[in-house]
Amino acid sequence: TSGCLHSSTIFILIPSLVFVDASTGKIVCRNGLLVVRDDPKGLEFPWGPKPFAEVVAGPLLRNNRQTTDSSSLEGHYVGVYFSAHWCPPCRSLTRVLVESYRTVKESGQKFEIVFVSADRSEESFKQYFSEMPWLAVPYSDEARRSRLNRLYGIQGIPTLILLDTEGHMITRQGRVEVLNDPECRLFPWHPRPVLELSESNAVQLHEGPCLVLFVDAEEEGELEPAKELIQPIAEKLMAKYKAKEEETPLLFFVAGEDDMSDSLRDYTNLPEAAPLLTILDMSARAKYVRDVEEITPAVVEQFVGDFLAEKLKPEPI
Repeated sequence: TSGCLHSSTIFILIPSLVFVDASTGKIVCRNGLLVVRDDPKGLEFPWGPKPFAEVVAGPLLRNNRQTTDSSSLEGHYVGVYFSAHWCPPCRSLTRVLVESYRTVKESGQKFEIVFVSADRSEESFKQYFSEMPWLAVPYSDEARRSRLNRLYGIQGIPTLILLDTEGHMITRQGRVEVLNDPECRLFPWHPRPVLELSESNAVQLHEGPCLVLFVDAEEEGELEPAKELIQPIAEKLMAKYKAKEEETPLLFFVAGEDDMSDSLRDYTNLPEAAPLLTILDMSARAKYVRDVEEITPAVVEQFVGDFLAEKLKPEPI
């Protein structure tokens, strides 16, 4: 968590080490660098994910210096907040998150946040935590903080992970959801099948391969037909992988004509055509382009199917 990254920045994080189960292709651990640092002798091999309740187990602090046991989180939606006082975007998000936290609590929802500090000193941690109305892992418990970073593969801050009442992940993109939903109407922020590309959610382009449908749209509401076209395909894919208790292998976006879309096109060297159907895999620095006159559900479904079956030839980004 040494990086402090603005949401509008397009970035590639290196070095990065990901452990995969070769027999299934499933990711075992996203943050292998922390594993190597914390378990150099491989005593915890194969470093598979553990339940949140097991990793967070122990005393949690309140900013009035009282403590509570992590078992108090049972039955609550939980936000796991990775942040630090030295990081300006973190401080900005914290101010918004305090209001969101109070809004959700006042609505009667069982909701708690656990702050996992990346501060550089205990004094800095105490100063920052004094602004927060929720819980925190003690700064002195570096091992537990590190295990939580490993559990969720944290590579940049601020990051807000949302968990359901059973401790299962709802979304890694709590930051985006909080900023886009200040009234918390969509809490607990379950992933939506299709997103409109914006500065606040562009960071998700680095979570894995993303289908981006570029269309000729400048005004609000003009992206709706494009969303309606690909939404059934996105929903079907999400449902399929949710049934297997796996993360969906593809995120879906629609993009109009704005600075964010222009920046993405320039960065990935895409043609100016609209509509333009693409799959972008930033981590692999690869792109797949389907430039046809008419984008239909059948075209999209075939494109997605061919990508998942590894039938498409990538072009370099």
